[in-house]
This record gives sequence, structure tokens and C-alpha cells, in this order.
Amino acid sequence: MSENEADAENEAEAAETESGIQDGDFVRIDYNVRTVSDDRVVDTTRKDVAEEAGIDDDEYDFSPRIIVVGEGHVFPGVDDALLDGEVGDEGTVEIDAEDGFGEYDEEEVRTVSANKLDEENRRPGAQVQIDGEQGYVETVIGGRARVDFNHPLAGEDLEYEYEIVDVVDDDEEKAAGLLGMYLQMEPELRIETETVEEEITSEDEDGEATTEEVEQRSLYIEATQQMQMNQQWMFQKSQVAQELMDRLDLDRVVVEEVFDGSGGGMMGGMGGMMGGMGGAEQIEEEIEDIEEDLEDADVDAEEIVDELEDE
Repeated sequence: MSENEADAENEAEAAETESGIQDGDFVRIDYNVRTVSDDRVVDTTRKDVAEEAGIDDDEYDFSPRIIVVGEGHVFPGVDDALLDGEVGDEGTVEIDAEDGFGEYDEEEVRTVSANKLDEENRRPGAQVQIDGEQGYVETVIGGRARVDFNHPLAGEDLEYEYEIVDVVDDDEEKAAGLLGMYLQMEPELRIETETVEEEITSEDEDGEATTEEVEQRSLYIEATQQMQMNQQWMFQKSQVAQELMDRLDLDRVVVEEVFDGSGGGMMGGMGGMMGGMGGAEQIEEEIEDIEEDLEDADVDAEEIVDELEDE
């Protein structure tokens, strides 16, 4: 057998062995996560399950989620269960507390000064952030507060029920899925292949620079005001952009800011007004008109003050 024939046979055997979902595949899954102790739904992609459980979040998109298998986007036991799976497969995975949100740690319940809490949060059950840590207020007595910095599901064994809905091959869908995982929303986006000129320096003695046309894949993301205010995006956008480029073989990620005029306020109004003016001369005319109106106005400041004091 020739070397080429042997390589072809090995590739065929590998393909046969790796049938089904593999590490690095993008898959769309439906899931419900419940606590084993009391069968309480703590996360779901299904609106009917959320409604039945009393989970009310109008801003949450209850629909199947895109994850990358083997990349820690789900619990390790779920990653293992998805391997070699097919579309339509269903299953339930038991997640021990240690592999979920960790064991409950009594030392993570600490006493802090109540002054570190906003006034409206000085009550049991309030979710707070202190020195970069998330916690829940247990009690407030005098000037001290007891805050539990454990994850709300720490110490809970979980039951993860899943269904493989689809294997995602389209790169734009993959990008939307990754962004949705980070942002809990999927912005408008597109991938374009463009021809650009690239400068290349020759390696000969002259070292002259020449240009040649190359193809470049760019992801354009429409960043709405809601997305720009998202803390996850503000602090991790460079990391997210790098992951998108690495996974989807992109040359660059372009974020296009979008202002829809819904919250323009005074600055928005001023911007529009200034844009409609015809240069410095017209601005001066407008100012002169305002000054003349003020001079003509019959206003007695002392009289106004006296009236206010009488009231």
C-alpha cells in the first residue's frame, strides 16, 4: 500500500471514529436545570417551563442556546454527554455541587460595615456588590451587616436536562450564539469577505515595499445603546472579539455604534439644532435675536423675589 493510500485510509477511519458531535462543534441545545433537593427550576431555555416555575423575566430570551462543546460553556458532565451525540438526542445529567457552583462555605458569610451598602440595600435578601464581590444580605443590625458571598446555588446538587436541537454550521449564527452567551442578547451582525490592499516588504537587499490585493473576512456587529451599556461587553469586548476571530477564522471584528434617538435628551436636541444652522454668521444672528428678546422683556427681578417670599 502506498503512503498516500495509507493516509487516505487513516483519514477515513478517523472520520468514522469521530462520527457525531465532537469537541469544538457549535450546537444549539434546549435545557432545564433543577435543584435535586427540591426540584426547583433555576435555569431554562423554555418559556413554558419558566412560566410554570414562576420565573418572570420579560427581557430574557427563552430559546435554545448555542454553545461550543468542550469549551466549558456548560458543566463538564454535560460536555461529556454531548460528545458523539446526534441532533434529537435527549438526556439528563446529575451535577454534584462540587462540579456545579461549589460547596457551601461558611467562611464566605462575613460581617461588614452597613455603610458599605446603599441605603435601599440595607435589608435581608438584597443583592449587593462589595469590593468587587457579589453577595446577599442576611441581616442588618445597627451599623453592621451579615453578607453571604456564596453563590446562591452553592451546595446544591443539580439535574441538567438537555436536548440537542441542531448542529450550527453557519458562521454568522455561530457569532450570534457566542455573543448571546456573553451578553444575553444577540445583536445584528454580518460577515463580509472584502478585497483590500496589503503592504508587503520584500526580503531581498532592496527591501522595497509593494502592495498586493488580499481577501479579508470581517465581522460587523451593530452595537445598540443597550449593548454599549452592557457591563459584560464593556469589560470583556477585547476578549470576546479575539475569541470570535480565533473560532471563526476572521481577520477583524468591527463594532458599529448605533444611536436610535430614543434617549437623546438635551445633547441630542442641541446636536440636531446645531446641525441645521448655517455657519458662524447665522449663529451670531441667533444670539443677537435672543439678546434683543431679553432686553425687551419687562422683568423686575426684585419684584419676583418679593412675591416668592410672600408665598
